[in-house]
Amino acid sequence: MEQTIKKTLLMLCVVSIIAAGLPVALAQTNESQNATNATPAVTTPVVTTPPVATPVPTEGKFRVGPSITLRPVTDVIETNQDGIVELFMNNPSLNEVTLNVDARISVPSGIHVYGESFAQAAGAGVAYGTFTVPPGTARTITVVVKADKSARIGSHTISFTGLYWPGENKDNYQPLSLTYSVTVKEPSKAPEIAPTGTEKPKTQIAGFGVVLAIFGIFAMARLMSRKI
Repeated sequence: MEQTIKKTLLMLCVVSIIAAGLPVALAQTNESQNATNATPAVTTPVVTTPPVATPVPTEGKFRVGPSITLRPVTDVIETNQDGIVELFMNNPSLNEVTLNVDARISVPSGIHVYGESFAQAAGAGVAYGTFTVPPGTARTITVVVKADKSARIGSHTISFTGLYWPGENKDNYQPLSLTYSVTVKEPSKAPEIAPTGTEKPKTQIAGFGVVLAIFGIFAMARLMSRKI
């Protein structure tokens, strides 16, 4: 009888132990199954967009090179004939910038040059001028050459030098070097007087003519009153 009771108690202990561990085992089994059956996480690749470079404005430049040439008209100086040469500047329409020209004319002793927009430099024998030629246009500057009595009879070389550049981009300048030969046979008539069309306009005081006329009227009236 006592042995039967002991066996029964032993069996109850074993059953209790098994019953206590069964929920834990079932939970671990469920977790393992859930982990196995879980949908794998999808990782979205990160796309890196490269930074957009800010466009840098391009400096002015010529698409097509401009042309600057000399076109002789007359190359002999006589008493009744002056030497004439044309400075021709052409800026093709394909360009989007203005052609700027800074020209210098160097002449031998006794030779005088006159041209539109040209001015005499402080030093003798040099004239200078600046010119602008918009895209798709051309410009012609007529230069008149005269000789005084001190000029040597014979051939003389006149040099056109300077620079030209596109728009405001003076760093992209190009040199200018041209020559024109003229033969002096006789001194020019009035070599120190600029021909018509090349003289600079004289500065006038606004209203000066009106004031002078009024003053003249008062002066005449005063003289007449004295005679009376």
